[in-house]
Amino acid sequence: MKYFLYGPPASGKSTLGSGLATAWGIPFVDLDARIAARAGQSIPQIFATAGEAAFRRLEAEALTATVEEDGDAVVALGGGALLNPANRALAEAKGTVLVLEASAETLLARAEAARGQRPLLAGDSPAAREERLRGLLQARAAHYRSFARRLPTDDRSPKDALWEAQIRFGRFRLRGMASPRAAEGYTVLAQAGVRHNAGERLRAAGLAGPVALVSDTTVAARHADAAQASLEAAGYRVTRLTFPPGEAHKTMATVQRLWEGFLQAGLERGSTVVALGGGVVGDLAGFAAATYMRGIAWVNLPTSLLAMVDAGLGGKTGADLPAGKNLVGAFHPPRLVLADPQVLATLPAEEFRNGMAEVVKHGVIGDPALFGLARSGARVALTAAVAQAMAVKIRIIEADPYERGPRAALNLGHTIGHGIEAASGFSLRHGEAVAIGMVAEARLAARLGLAAPALADEIAAALQAWRLPTAIPAGLSAEAIWQAMRHDKKKSGGRLRFALPVRVGEVRVGVSVPEADIRQVLHPSTEAPSNPSTR
Repeated sequence: MKYFLYGPPASGKSTLGSGLATAWGIPFVDLDARIAARAGQSIPQIFATAGEAAFRRLEAEALTATVEEDGDAVVALGGGALLNPANRALAEAKGTVLVLEASAETLLARAEAARGQRPLLAGDSPAAREERLRGLLQARAAHYRSFARRLPTDDRSPKDALWEAQIRFGRFRLRGMASPRAAEGYTVLAQAGVRHNAGERLRAAGLAGPVALVSDTTVAARHADAAQASLEAAGYRVTRLTFPPGEAHKTMATVQRLWEGFLQAGLERGSTVVALGGGVVGDLAGFAAATYMRGIAWVNLPTSLLAMVDAGLGGKTGADLPAGKNLVGAFHPPRLVLADPQVLATLPAEEFRNGMAEVVKHGVIGDPALFGLARSGARVALTAAVAQAMAVKIRIIEADPYERGPRAALNLGHTIGHGIEAASGFSLRHGEAVAIGMVAEARLAARLGLAAPALADEIAAALQAWRLPTAIPAGLSAEAIWQAMRHDKKKSGGRLRFALPVRVGEVRVGVSVPEADIRQVLHPSTEAPSNPSTR
């Protein structure tokens, strides 16, 4: 796939393109530089000696040659490269186009720093150059606005622009863990239709077979045939392994069945496990891969919103014990994550809402704009929303891969939420329990003087926009929740440690809370008066 950067002259395409290619570990192509090399002349010389029409022919030839090259690449295009409808159709068929935007004043300042390199901005005086640029922007304004993906760069630092471009493209390279394979990182894609070329993606990542395709029976019925066909088309021998859906099956008994299935399928130390499903599937398949033959490669194909934005990232794998969730596990990052938001169209409404709890959580942790988007209650452009929510977790994981500090912010809502989930006998979905846990922990933060009392109501309103529950069910025993919380893996020195919200966009981690305060917020009468129906 090709990632095209487009926009007016001096908008920063080459600088940003080089940065993206470095971040992702793929080639960078400056189309103008390639044209100049092939012509044996600089771009200004081509314009001067042959004219713009001749340059545009060379440009079209270079673009065609570039998109036909194998592999992924970042391509910086000239400011008028896609004015030709054929060029545009080719670029959009072979990749994704991101238009960089900037004001005339910003572009002029950048252009002045590179005089002589931009023939369309040539002129005898600053006034002439400004007139030329403003005329060009006016002529092309509708053209640039016609592209769906655009990135304003005026007030962004190069570092911020680089990060925002990754979100717009839905591609990240997640690094941080210290094992030999993990140190180089792994690619995370949030792109519509990416599931259809899963086999090609595995081959490009250098992953070997045989492949065990692990899923639950519900997801397998919808998506396993297509995933298996893609893998087999890429030359992999595939064995499908399934188990019943739901948290009740996230057990060591299921892990053992997966180990036995791997052995019967002939998986070796160089083989690959592919997890196709939600958070339970990813946790179990990843943990089975981490422990089979002391660790083999695995790839995650998350099919739920919750798994895409949260559970499918970061390499935390595991299984439940009767005493609590995820008490057995390992850090074992996947070699590749392929999230296709198109599959969310088949996701039941209650499961979509389940995932929205984690989207709201990510907004509270580190992205007020995402929180506002979630609070609207509207199904926005899913690809962009998924990538934006992913980005919050990816930044935190890279800063703290083994949860020794800042990564604990991702536990917001989970300490109480896991207790609620377990005490309900898992009749509450994970996202529902986390939603209740977030509001309860916001009230806990208010009791401790860390947050304003209104914060809990603000978070509750965002969750209620998705008909998620925000109060502990009246029939659920506070004592049962407390007993489940006592076995939580997030204890340190024998005491529970909380990630508590201070305000939207800020969470404090490692907070030790007196038992009396915890018990107080667990009492149903202290919570919001009603639960919107989710069933």
